[in-house]
Amino acid sequence: MNISFFNKLNIGEILSWTEVNEVHKTRNGIYQRNEQLISLLTDFGRINPCYPDFHGETTETIYYTGAGRRGDQKMDAPNRALLRAVGSETAVPLFNKLSVGTWEFMGFWRIVEGNYVFDESQERMVWKFKLERVKG
Repeated sequence: MNISFFNKLNIGEILSWTEVNEVHKTRNGIYQRNEQLISLLTDFGRINPCYPDFHGETTETIYYTGAGRRGDQKMDAPNRALLRAVGSETAVPLFNKLSVGTWEFMGFWRIVEGNYVFDESQERMVWKFKLERVKG
């Protein structure tokens, strides 16, 4: 299985971790190689509250929290990969963890904006990336 498999999926299809892992080769939320973004995971903060991703104005927009669980987030390789993808044509699959071993395919997304902001609820600096769903 590879990315072309995911091109044939419908948004909302349920996958096992084994299927997701064919593309997303790590348990970390941001999968990148040599600072090139490949795929993303989320749970919208339900399971990992330190990553409180949320939908924006519509379900076609997501505000995605960068890498780093504790303290101020750093400009590490995963966050650099997201920042490098801002404004590019790079579109990556996003998978939403529903429960252990159960993932929802959320479609392909582009990173359109990245900002380093103070998260008052976590009392730390975090990277927030604006993602927009790729149409069609």
